[in-house]
Amino acid sequence: MSKTEKMNTQESAENTTVSNKKSKGFTEEERAAMKERAKEQKAEARANKNKAEGESDVLAKIAEMPEPDRVMATRLHEIIKANAPELSPKTWYGMPAYARDGKVVCFFQPASKFKTRYATLGFNDIAHLDEGAMWPVSFALKELTAAEEERISELVKKAVS
Repeated sequence: MSKTEKMNTQESAENTTVSNKKSKGFTEEERAAMKERAKEQKAEARANKNKAEGESDVLAKIAEMPEPDRVMATRLHEIIKANAPELSPKTWYGMPAYARDGKVVCFFQPASKFKTRYATLGFNDIAHLDEGAMWPVSFALKELTAAEEERISELVKKAVS
């Protein structure tokens, strides 16, 4: 390779590095969630073997949440445990989640996690919520009333059926 070719290659590499730094990429919250998930994967083997340890992790995450997310997450935790005791609590990307055989069935994403206007109760593909060719798998939550709690109880029971 000639000296000119080497210089062009170096300039190209430098330009790529500079342009990568300008890339919008992931938000700070998204990067934090990914780092959190990496830590969780290390702890996941322990939590899968010990349901109490997974629940302890979930309760610690819930305790860290600001209001009203904390109140909502606490109540959801109670509803999910009561209606699907076979699910194991664990954290997933820094969020409370509930799994069967190590696979997340449902999770709670607090509004504060990504600075959104509402919290989310989500279900993954392992959940049995199928209704025809299209069905919802994510639900926005602004508050929990008796009506929402009843609907969530039904969804959780169906998800694990």
